[in-house]
Amino acid sequence: MKTVRILIADDHEVVREGTRLLLERQPNWEVCGVAKTGREAVEQAKTLRPDIVVLDVGMPELNGLEAARQIKSLLPTTELLIFTGHENEELIREVFDAGAKSYILKAGAAEHLVEAIHA
Repeated sequence: MKTVRILIADDHEVVREGTRLLLERQPNWEVCGVAKTGREAVEQAKTLRPDIVVLDVGMPELNGLEAARQIKSLLPTTELLIFTGHENEELIREVFDAGAKSYILKAGAAEHLVEAIHA
């Protein structure tokens, strides 16, 4: 079975590390990189070529939506999941317009993030 390579981008260390621990418990999943800014996420995605990128919306240097657009442009087959604490209808539209496949709220992370990546 193929290993799924995942890049995590979030500006909060506790969220990055907690997400890493959650995802690495899954069989055949590997966190290949972590980024704390949107710009780092784009650069790491170019280098690491992950299967999936989990992006926070509110990051310094480059927000998650713009990072998603750039990553999708560079790596059209890479799947994008937006992982955020913000919930509003306009943001949800923007997330999908940016090329993301999923919009996951951090409040339900443990259950929903793993399900979304499986999907």
